[in-house]
Order: sequence, then C-alpha cells, then structure tokens
Amino acid sequence: MNRRTRQKFQQLLIIVLAWILIGAVIALFEDLILHTHNSLGPAPGYSLKASILLNMFIGLFGALIGGSFLVFFVNVKYNDKPYGYTLLIIAGIFTVIVLSINEILSLLSLGDSHRFLKNGLVWAMVVSITQLLLQVNSKFGQGVFWDIIRGKYNTPKEESRIFMFLDLNSSTTIAEKLGDKKYHELLKDIFIDITNPILENRGEIYQYVGDEVVIVWRYGEGLKNNKCINCFFDIKSHLFSLKEKYNLKYALLPSFKAGIHCGRVIAGEVGIIKRDITYSGDVLNTTSRIQNMCKTFNQEMIVSKTLVEELQLVGNYTTEMLGAIKLRGKEKEMQLVAVKPNIELSIN
Repeated sequence: MNRRTRQKFQQLLIIVLAWILIGAVIALFEDLILHTHNSLGPAPGYSLKASILLNMFIGLFGALIGGSFLVFFVNVKYNDKPYGYTLLIIAGIFTVIVLSINEILSLLSLGDSHRFLKNGLVWAMVVSITQLLLQVNSKFGQGVFWDIIRGKYNTPKEESRIFMFLDLNSSTTIAEKLGDKKYHELLKDIFIDITNPILENRGEIYQYVGDEVVIVWRYGEGLKNNKCINCFFDIKSHLFSLKEKYNLKYALLPSFKAGIHCGRVIAGEVGIIKRDITYSGDVLNTTSRIQNMCKTFNQEMIVSKTLVEELQLVGNYTTEMLGAIKLRGKEKEMQLVAVKPNIELSIN
C-alpha cells in the first residue's frame, strides 16, 4: 500500500470516528429537546441509551459508505473539478445515504416523515462540511491544515529541514511551442503525476512557483534511506513510464533539474485573510541558487556538500565534486556535489 492510499485510509478513519461522535451528539441533543417544556416528551419505550447507540450506528454506516465515496471516489476522480461540481456528485451519494438511513429507521419502527426530514438536513450539513474540510486539507497539504487549526506554528519555530527546488527543463522553449493554455495543461499533468513519488519518499509539496516545485522534508525523514535523493530519480522514472502519454499529448517527455540543501529555517504561520505556514531563512535562497547551477555544470542534480556528508550514498549513487563555488549573492564559497544514480539505476 503506497503512502497516498494510507493517507486516504487515515482520512476515512477520522471521518468514521467523527461521524460516530456526531451521531452520539445528535442523540444527546434530541434528548435535551424532548425534555424541554415545549416538548410533548419522549415516546413510549424511548431510551437515551438506545437512541445513542442507534445514532452512532447511523454515523458508522454513513461514514463507511459516504465517507468512502468522498475519499476514494469523489476526491480522486474529480480532484481537478471545482467544489460546486463535487457538490452535485455528493448530492447523489447523500440521497443514497439518507434513503438507507430512512430504511434502517423504518425497519426499527422509528421512522416518520418529520424524523426523516430532520435527519436528512442534519446529515446533509455533516456531509457538506466533511467534503469542505477534505478540500481545504487537500489545498493546504496533508497535515498542514491540522497544524494551522491547533496553532502549532502560531509562534514561529526553528526547525531543521531539507529543501529541493525542482525546475522543469527547457520551460521557456516548451511554453513557446505549446502556447499558454496547452503549457498550463502540461504543468497540471506533471504536478499530478509527480505527487505520488514525492509522497512515497516522505516529501511535502511546499510550493508551486510557475514551472518550479519546492519540496521539503523533515530532517530525519529526508535523510532516512536517502529519501530526499531517491525522490528526484523516482520522479524521473515515473515520468519515463508515462512517456507514451506525454509524447501523444504534448510531443515531449518532461524532465527536471534539482538543487538540494539543508539547514535551519524558521517555520511560522503568516497572513490574516489567507493564512499559510511558510519557511524563511538563508537555506531557501541557497537551495534556489544551487538549482540554478545545474545549467552551468550541465547536471540534473546538485547537492550541497553539507547534505551529502549526512547521507549514505555509497552503493546506490556516484558523486562528483564540483569544487568550491561562490553562489550569486553569497559572500562565502560553498562546496557543491553532483549526484547521479549508478548505471543500473539510470534511465536510458
């Protein structure tokens, strides 16, 4: 099971637990309403415990059916569609859920038109809010939205991170050849196709900047099994496996160059109207300039010596010292290393 699939199962588990809890809250709320002065009181045979169990079961049943459709179908098949479009899909799914719930109530002799309407309205809100949160989580990136909710980076924190600046080769030439609209479609396809290799190597997509992707790793995760290096060549391999698709649609096979560096950065939440978690520090500027040196040295990947010394590259990769380079805007020289896979790992 790949990491993206595991993340989807984690999302489904959260939905299941949340909807079960919501079911219990609905039962408690109904009990409070039944015991107000304006109520006629509970019906004969009513039991709070039975009501809670029933509503929790409804939440479980709805989550397993509806949650699975949201996570594994709607947000996969229609992940590039606007939110309004997905609502139409959800409306159909929700109709099935409500009918199923009503059938359960009828079988248990608890169903009536008013109860059906009430449950329909309540669960319509639950499903819609769930889909909204899934969309927001996707927009921010896995885990980032939760970090914002709990205020993890409300106070800036210093952290060790590894950054990769991934840049599309010959982007200007390609854009002129394809035209703006077709070029945008190309970028959209590429960014979708490289997501799994990034996630499989524990990377997080920090930013899309034009035709450039900025990938970040927590320090230990990026070092483990050379994942920050493997990521680039897994992307290359995956795009190569899709060469027929790209040749047919765009008459080209996209390729990238990359610069990788590590160091201490400040991670913090910024913005009021549009909140986000950003990284600041010299590491990002340096990584960008390392990536720019790929063209100068005719290399597809250049890594700072600082990071190479922390990795275990022997056996899988060969390295070539490029010497001490004074990067643009930097006063001190930096040792740079070109990294290539061994022959058996390369793509011809």
